[in-house]
Amino acid sequence: MLKYSDLQWKDGLDPRAIQLLLKEEAEKDGHKIVVLDDDPTGIQTVHDVPVYTDWSYERIRQGFLEPGKMFFILTNSRSFSRPQTIRAHGEIGRRLAAVSKELGIAFAVVNRGDSTLRGHFPLETQTLRETLGGQMGEEIHGEVICPFFAEGGRFTMDNVHYVKEGEWLVPAGETEFANDKTFGYRSSDLREYIEEKTGGTDKKEDVICISAQQLRSVDIDGVEQMLMNAGGFDKVVVNALTSLEIKVFCIALYRAMAKGKRFLFSTAAGFVKEFAAVEDRGFLTGRELVPKGRMGGGLVVVGSHTRKTTAQLECLRELPNIRLMEFDSDQVLDPAAMEEEIASVVRREEACIRQGITAVVYTKRRLLSVKGDTGEQALERSVKISEAVQQLVGRVQEPPAFIVAKGGITSSDIGTKALGVKRAWVQGQVRPGIPVWRTGPESRFPHIPYVIFPGNVGEDHTLRDVLQVLMEPWS
Repeated sequence: MLKYSDLQWKDGLDPRAIQLLLKEEAEKDGHKIVVLDDDPTGIQTVHDVPVYTDWSYERIRQGFLEPGKMFFILTNSRSFSRPQTIRAHGEIGRRLAAVSKELGIAFAVVNRGDSTLRGHFPLETQTLRETLGGQMGEEIHGEVICPFFAEGGRFTMDNVHYVKEGEWLVPAGETEFANDKTFGYRSSDLREYIEEKTGGTDKKEDVICISAQQLRSVDIDGVEQMLMNAGGFDKVVVNALTSLEIKVFCIALYRAMAKGKRFLFSTAAGFVKEFAAVEDRGFLTGRELVPKGRMGGGLVVVGSHTRKTTAQLECLRELPNIRLMEFDSDQVLDPAAMEEEIASVVRREEACIRQGITAVVYTKRRLLSVKGDTGEQALERSVKISEAVQQLVGRVQEPPAFIVAKGGITSSDIGTKALGVKRAWVQGQVRPGIPVWRTGPESRFPHIPYVIFPGNVGEDHTLRDVLQVLMEPWS
């Protein structure tokens, strides 16, 4: 392990000058950036962008016609089986190609995934490559791999990806995330991770590696040339300790794209913001989110099982006007008992909201394990639990002042199924890496703040801090 403070560095870079150069390159570029988000947390670094919850031809066409450079499509594919993933990304690829041809607008696809390396890699991008290559008749020269996400404490140095835990940087392959029942892995070195996940199809020695030192020295020409050398869907690893390095990489990327190079992208949220040259903005305040005098308590639903989430829950016991209640998610093995449990929790939630109390509902902190489980079976059961959890919002009749969903699958199911959101507007972040949707008029609870809180983000006190912000207008 490395100590985070030992990796800090200072230089003479002018962040504003680099941002202006990036913005200039982004504005010259004619591509619409389409971000396929495998859970709703991918919008955690951006603001003032639309997100769509389906990928019909009409929705994709609407996205292409949005005034901004970028739009998101929530696929929720991290909860998909392999056949579902192939089918969804094939459909999306064909429709993107058709809309692009109809409107005469070029596009670039970012497959936004988990900063701790979980998800359907390389299945999603391989499917997109095959589909888009066939539909557009263009070679896709390479795939950019960039799991950097500073807000969540995810950094890549010397091709090793790290997860910040307290003051320490832990190689990703040594964290709890690497032991994921469905998406587990061994390697922390991204070159070895690529070889591991592709079953040896892509060899570690063939991976193109862009170093943090190269980016820090603003070697734009050198990085551009490395990108120009990509071909045959080469994998390109981007090292980064700060967003400035990503900005420099994107400048070189845009210049390579202007010369005809085409890439797909498997990245975390940190890359998305810089690729679209999104400017920084301050954290959202309670008064921006919840109108003063709004009646009714809020609703918090926690599906994530990570140690971090459990520690965050414990901190809530310090807050007034909060009521914690456990949802017995183990009842998933008995449909009748699960139905009874859902109805009981919903009644208690509604009572809290009417009294101006924020209800915090959480699944059991011990992940249910069944002997002889396969990865697919565990995923299927996880999906069933998430379907039950979303009903804890979908059946509520009392309008809450706000909703917070903790966990990727949880937040997706609540947003799309329980709230029925078709198009939301990303307002920004309430805390680092914690984005807020404003629900659309079609939603079950229109125009309320919907806070998407990733399971693996924040310190022990962060969930408490977010609720204090949301409850501020009431005090």
